[in-house]
Amino acid sequence: MARAVWNGSVTFGLVNVPMKAFTAVRDHDVHFHQIDKESGSRIGYEKVAKSTGKPVDSGDIELGYEVSKGRYVTFDPDEIADLRPESNRTLEVTDFVELASIDPVYFDHTYWLAPANEQSKHAYHLLAAAMDDNQRVGIGTVVMRNKQYLAAVRPVDGALALSTMRFADEVVAASDVDEVPSRGARPPKKEMALATQIIDALSSDWDPKRYHDTYTDELRELIVAKDRGDEIVAQETTEPNAKVLDLMEALQASVAGARSGSRSKAKPARNKAARAKPAAKQRETKKPAAKKKPAAKRPHRASA
Repeated sequence: MARAVWNGSVTFGLVNVPMKAFTAVRDHDVHFHQIDKESGSRIGYEKVAKSTGKPVDSGDIELGYEVSKGRYVTFDPDEIADLRPESNRTLEVTDFVELASIDPVYFDHTYWLAPANEQSKHAYHLLAAAMDDNQRVGIGTVVMRNKQYLAAVRPVDGALALSTMRFADEVVAASDVDEVPSRGARPPKKEMALATQIIDALSSDWDPKRYHDTYTDELRELIVAKDRGDEIVAQETTEPNAKVLDLMEALQASVAGARSGSRSKAKPARNKAARAKPAAKQRETKKPAAKKKPAAKRPHRASA
């Protein structure tokens, strides 16, 4: 059974609904450990004092905030715990807003909300149905894992989802990034017409199952192959097409491709940087086993 990450109540007006929150997403990234080449054992980490280089026991560690260079205000973890808001088990909905009015940049993590007990089911369904009929999202604050979040409670297919959000001062405005251009002159009508045709041709309903993390799939295949004893052979990466098209030429070619239905419905073309050569083929040639070549480094995939 899934384990609740938060137990508390969602309140609106004088209505109090006991609820539990369960994580709505899971990480499917492949995680590696650092291994000592000589001994084959995992690399461990010790907490050491920088000035002495000596290990420090957990009981001798306190929290410090640097107020000036080299000067810290220190706290015992219990002192920080005492500063947590008293309402850490209650999410009070103070506003109901339109979901479309919230920029996605504010959203952080999402959790499924469930009634905490049989008695709270009716109020739970009432809140979900009322928000769904009025197309509104409940906004309030909640404390999870010792941190306060702005939060949105929204109806999803008859259930309720809680999304933690960023506060306004945590969001970097585009105007604060020098490289982001300000609004420019409106593009020529012909370019706009072609760009609109491309958008229309590629428009479809949102279906998250259409998209796949092909990098992680290939990485897992590579791990299985290497564990099986296959030789990992690095392949040369394919250079991108060097032909440079001007904007109008690129737009026209894109429209033609979209009209011909050239958009692939399958997985995007993959450019493997490494290939597993079955170990069985090495035995058939009766040649001395070649030294295994390390897999070529893959480019880092930015997280969403």
